[in-house]
Amino acid sequence: MNRVRRFHPATLFSALVFALWGAVMLLGGIRLFGSGGSVYYLAAGAITLLVAALLLFRVRLAVPIYALLLIATAAWAVWEVQWDWWQLLPRLDVWFVLGLWLLLPWPRRGLGHDRFGETARGTGGGFLFLSLLIVAAVGIVGALHTDHDQPGELPMADVSGPQGDRAARPDSDWTDYGGSPYGQRYSPLKQITPDNVGQLQVAWKIQTGDVPGPDDPAETTAENTPLKIGDTVYLCTPHSKVIAVNAATGEKRWEFDPKIQSPVGFKHWEHMTCRGVSYHDDAKYAAAVIPAPATTAAGVPAVASTAPLPPSAIATASCPRRLFLPTADARLIALDADTGQPCTDFGQQGTVNLRTNVGPFTPGGYYSTSPPAVTKDLVIIGGHVTDNESTNEPSGVIRAFDVHDGHLVWNWDPGNPDATAPIGPDGIYTRNSPNVWSLFSVDEGLGIVYLPMGNQTPDQFGGGRTPTSEKYSAGLVALDVATGKVKWNYQFTHHDLWDMDVGGQPTLIDLQTADGVKPAVIASTKQGSVYVLDRRDGTPIVPIQEVPRPQGAVAGDHTAPTQPLSDLNFAPPQVRERDMWGTTPLDQLWCRVRFRSLRYDGMFTPPSLQGSLVFPGNFGVFDWGGVSVDPTRQLMLINPSYMAFQSKLIPKEELAKMEVGPAKSETEGVKKAEGIPYGIELSAFLSPLGIPCQAPPWGYVAGVDLRSGKMMWRHKNGTIIDSAPLPIPMPLGVPSLGGMVTTAGGVTFLSGTLDYYVRGYDVRTGKKLWESRLPAGGQATPMTYADSSGRQYLLVVAGGHGSLGTKQGDWVIAYALPK
Repeated sequence: MNRVRRFHPATLFSALVFALWGAVMLLGGIRLFGSGGSVYYLAAGAITLLVAALLLFRVRLAVPIYALLLIATAAWAVWEVQWDWWQLLPRLDVWFVLGLWLLLPWPRRGLGHDRFGETARGTGGGFLFLSLLIVAAVGIVGALHTDHDQPGELPMADVSGPQGDRAARPDSDWTDYGGSPYGQRYSPLKQITPDNVGQLQVAWKIQTGDVPGPDDPAETTAENTPLKIGDTVYLCTPHSKVIAVNAATGEKRWEFDPKIQSPVGFKHWEHMTCRGVSYHDDAKYAAAVIPAPATTAAGVPAVASTAPLPPSAIATASCPRRLFLPTADARLIALDADTGQPCTDFGQQGTVNLRTNVGPFTPGGYYSTSPPAVTKDLVIIGGHVTDNESTNEPSGVIRAFDVHDGHLVWNWDPGNPDATAPIGPDGIYTRNSPNVWSLFSVDEGLGIVYLPMGNQTPDQFGGGRTPTSEKYSAGLVALDVATGKVKWNYQFTHHDLWDMDVGGQPTLIDLQTADGVKPAVIASTKQGSVYVLDRRDGTPIVPIQEVPRPQGAVAGDHTAPTQPLSDLNFAPPQVRERDMWGTTPLDQLWCRVRFRSLRYDGMFTPPSLQGSLVFPGNFGVFDWGGVSVDPTRQLMLINPSYMAFQSKLIPKEELAKMEVGPAKSETEGVKKAEGIPYGIELSAFLSPLGIPCQAPPWGYVAGVDLRSGKMMWRHKNGTIIDSAPLPIPMPLGVPSLGGMVTTAGGVTFLSGTLDYYVRGYDVRTGKKLWESRLPAGGQATPMTYADSSGRQYLLVVAGGHGSLGTKQGDWVIAYALPK
């Protein structure tokens, strides 16, 4: 009875806490070790339970034994991850806090017996203090290391003159989604520089009024990059509305609402977005002469042009300045850029019905999420199809319509690639052929349009795909602008089972090489390779290897023995169990157990019945944000992301027993995949706290010298303030969705990170020079322009991204230097 009365409550509480923590570690450790993983968690859990028992029986050895566990844990942590602070932290944090608690006098006040009864004076506090100092020292050394950053400098001398895509295009404008038909995401404006970018302030901001409602899909996104022509900015919203505002003030000039329709509402659509509108001006082609390609002594095609002219008011036709809007209900609408009224001479009273000749599809299952390409005579458009719904989805046909009257000029169907003459009124394009949902680029001098190809759905199972679909998927296809005939094709993923669509807009640049200047096309890919090809014939400029990859597909499918790998690549190293992460040892242990339960043999591990780890995942290293290039300095600015996904194939007999509701998005949930023997389950590889399971950094900004092909600097980018359970701005480097925009002034901008900031970086060093908090997620590519006074603006759309979980809104914000 005396022993019970002398038992201190803090000691009993400590025993219970240690027992609970030890039991969780032991049980998880047994499971991990049983699957071939680390023995540490099992051992640490057992020792912690021993400490709990000693505390319960008031034995002073509890403290020195725990001190030994702390020292052993610190040594193990350094052995696993060396001095990486952010990986050391979850291995040590809870153990350190428990040690601090034991160091306090109250938990040790009830200790005083050795061998269950013999009184002893010491309780091991000094040894415990020493062990805590050792752990703290390990943390301090780790915090001083910056292994993930690569400091350096890009060369900033102008080494190339203006390139052909600037013909008849004022420097003050942003006339295409990527700045120009070359998709460079570059502006020759120089007012904003590294010296003054820190002074940027809000010049104007508006709200469009188009915010996600209860009838909208979860993946409603604001991925729009507006255009600026003359004194007007043009933007579109997720519900396909177009708004024109004064470029200097943000004052609305007009708004067009196509009033998109769906017979079943929008809630069960997989996503809804509008990345932008396209622009055509008859005067641009009156001002610029674009001859057949010539070749200079250096091997670069020459494009002759006159000086740029202002936007036209010449009535060569009705709507001489027109916008092209792809709507979420599969229409293509031509609008008068001055009034916002439909151009009635285009199609049927301003509209071409894109549902024509594609056959049936579920609502939201076919439309163009990206703006079309526009040439002198044509508007060229593809379309999104819903991933993994069935094997009977709409065609991936690319169609070219007359830019003035909307009649069909040619069609290129990847399932029937030789038949480019316009299809008959009752014809149906090849069902389920590979599509292009992203952005085209155009070289009108060469007469080529470049297509970043997707693959034939279902994306995670390739049994039954046709030879033509296999040939033209997951690569870059070059078509003759005039006829739609294939000029050349280069595939970046063979027999794609991982949704490795080429998401980024191809970027065209006249590249200086050891063999002279070559007209190049740069294709950024989800797997991290950046392919640099001669855009005339598809010949690699940067070498490409074929690398053996994992084999062993499920029954009814196969894998390609090799996959392409560019010498210019940003692919991550193969992940290991020790690369699993968490905020504490507990969620890290969960991620380790989950990792061991998945099949993973490295990049291109095929989908499996047990579940496979896909890394890089569906968002890729590079997605639709692509890359930004400075053509005069021959530089490339990138924002690679690294986030793993999981894919699992579910036999149909097992799927029939499951309740399968609508998937949250195209990259999360269970899909029925009608027409194949399996259902498909996809998800990001996240801990129970919603944080990526693989260790950070998950996102960087980096600078590449294109002449040498070398990355000259790299810095982790962004914090977890808006994605972690606690709003702590830990600078881990977070993924980003959306691209960068680079200026001749030496500054590049990015708004797409998972924290709500737009940031400006020094092009030379990559140093962050400026940031501004956004009211919602900025998952769009910024752009820049100048008003009539020469004042330069940075324009950001902050509307969030449903499937990424960023805050949604309807903001458009323009920044500029003080007047």
